[in-house]
Amino acid sequence: MHKVTTKLIAWLVFVFIAISLVLNTFGVYHIKNEMVSKQVSLLYEEAQSISQEYLSNYYDYNTSLSIIRSQLLTVDRFLDVQIWAVDRNGEILIDTGPKNSYANRNLNTAAPGLLDSNYVKNTTLNGLMTEPVLAVCYTIHSNLNIQGYVVILEPMEHLEDSARKYIHIINVCLIILALILTGTFLYLYYVMVFPLKSLKKGVHEFANGNFSYQIKLRRKDEFADFATSINYMASELANLEDYQKKFIENISHDFRSPLTSIKGYAQAIKDGTIPYELQNKYLDIILFESDRLTKLTSNLLTLNNIKHNGTLLDITSFDMNQVIKHTAETFEGICTKKRITFELTFDSKCALVCGDKDKIQQVIYNLIDNAIKFSSNNSVIEIRTEEKNDKLFTSVKDHGTGIPSDSLHKIWERFYKTDSSRGKDKKGTGLGLSIVKEIIIAHDENITVASTMGVGTEFIFTLPMSEGD
Repeated sequence: MHKVTTKLIAWLVFVFIAISLVLNTFGVYHIKNEMVSKQVSLLYEEAQSISQEYLSNYYDYNTSLSIIRSQLLTVDRFLDVQIWAVDRNGEILIDTGPKNSYANRNLNTAAPGLLDSNYVKNTTLNGLMTEPVLAVCYTIHSNLNIQGYVVILEPMEHLEDSARKYIHIINVCLIILALILTGTFLYLYYVMVFPLKSLKKGVHEFANGNFSYQIKLRRKDEFADFATSINYMASELANLEDYQKKFIENISHDFRSPLTSIKGYAQAIKDGTIPYELQNKYLDIILFESDRLTKLTSNLLTLNNIKHNGTLLDITSFDMNQVIKHTAETFEGICTKKRITFELTFDSKCALVCGDKDKIQQVIYNLIDNAIKFSSNNSVIEIRTEEKNDKLFTSVKDHGTGIPSDSLHKIWERFYKTDSSRGKDKKGTGLGLSIVKEIIIAHDENITVASTMGVGTEFIFTLPMSEGD
């Protein structure tokens, strides 16, 4: 069936291409010749009319050439041609072209044989014309003597354009016919072949582990019922595999940062980099990070299965300012290395909010970590809390490389990373911001981002204010 379908499509395409080529080559040629014959007759009649109505005044009444030229210019514009009035010796008396440029030229010398012919097609008159023309010549007789000639010149391009218009009409009809035949073929293909091919492709995709693939049959018959059953089976398998992958990915992401801090501060204490009098401070940070890892271990399944109804959140009242200060301290090592400073601005000394403290702390941690990654050395990261209408707005703003506008809507996607040139130390798995988004949504709150390339990025999220414990 597949080979027959391919051959049929190929044959139809070949036939339509062949017809189109014939029409646009030989068709144009023959139509143009037919139009030339008709145009010669028409222009010959016009030349005769010009001789009788205008040039007879010159020969019979000695009307001035300037008056006759002005009359011929009207005919020139109406017919969209160029007109020459030539005397018996072949000298051009009147030229309706620009500035009468060919006047006083002798055609017997410039274009020998022209005045002896009724017409000449596709000629430049030995280079006299800048483009090929159709030249129609009418001889003016008086008392059996030749008084002069009327030569009408029409660019061949006009005739070719007219021929192409006819061909375009035929091409449109051909396209309409092709669409009708294509529609008929697609209908038959949809009814008889498409369902089986779709089912076959779906089975191969599922066999190769692509459980996200969906067999889509927009119809109401046994094929559609069968496809629905197969899709359901694949979705159940995909959910199981996806759960396992996301579980491992979240573990990797959530453990990397605290383990790095613990290792760094422990190594610094061991090497004596940190003075003895400051060791307790950094040991407290190590203990804090260790406690955070313990909590993360017990809550990994909860975090991985956050739902928007918030039933899995441990909602308490806590001071957001303290969470921000404590979380910012954990980045002291890397900030010192990159000479990055924090600028903390709080509306009030204490900002009590309702939420899951551990998860909001993780939000702050991920946003600061993200800001540091994309900030240059000797820069400032601004963290601000502001109370508005029973909501606390928390902002984390860096002055780094910024995010391209076409990437802003993608940064929340799992595993998405912007261009690798943004930040030399960008080693994340692309889960940090997606986890932030999930946590904020689980609190039924909002998070927004604004960024300008070369200026920086600002994340702002909200939490409800609390009256206290």
